[in-house]
Amino acid sequence: MIKAMILSAGYGKRLNPLTLKYPKPLLKIGNQTLLFNTIKFLEKYGVKEIVINVHFLGYQIIDYLDKKKFDLKIKIIEEKDKILDTGGGVLNAINYFSNNPFLIINPDTLWNKNYHDELKLVEKKMNEEKNCECAMLVVNKNKSFDINLKGDFNLIDDLINRNDKKNYQYIYTGLQVINPKVFANCKNKIFSINEIWNKLIEENKLFGIKSKNTFYHVSTLKIYENLKNKF
Repeated sequence: MIKAMILSAGYGKRLNPLTLKYPKPLLKIGNQTLLFNTIKFLEKYGVKEIVINVHFLGYQIIDYLDKKKFDLKIKIIEEKDKILDTGGGVLNAINYFSNNPFLIINPDTLWNKNYHDELKLVEKKMNEEKNCECAMLVVNKNKSFDINLKGDFNLIDDLINRNDKKNYQYIYTGLQVINPKVFANCKNKIFSINEIWNKLIEENKLFGIKSKNTFYHVSTLKIYENLKNKF
């Protein structure tokens, strides 16, 4: 079964002042934290092992996980001195995943069981498309709860591209399956995963699956308050 990494080291600055006291993954929608929702989503999918990287207020996440005692194996990796950004955070944990493709997921999307079938399609694309080194779940901007979110990519015949920067139609949902070998030649310790994506786009090795779900993403303080009222 696929292993997963939950990216939890960020500052969540767009949710200040809340995130001055609490790390973003520990903010609650309803009665549960965003991190709880993400872990349960993975657990119900069948994931048995996950890595969680922490930095800002990371001790709170560590304490939270110790108290919750989730029914799957969790490896915590602390980025103690400096935050390593999304790409560097994954590279720092890469040895945990051996040579097998693994899932990277963001905890600030409200994941639910409807995403399980779409994750299966992402895995299928990764397994069956010979040229695929990364497959990600994307959603059309018109399905985003936050109407102010800008697109990240365009998508043609399942291939991700960034050809028309002023007219990106698809948003990255925060879910991707990636081959660890794409990190093999990374020389910097601190970098955005966008550097990996851009290289894969040039090589026609980054594929996208369209999500049919409404995209609920905790992006700003205003959106967070609106989502709390909705759920």
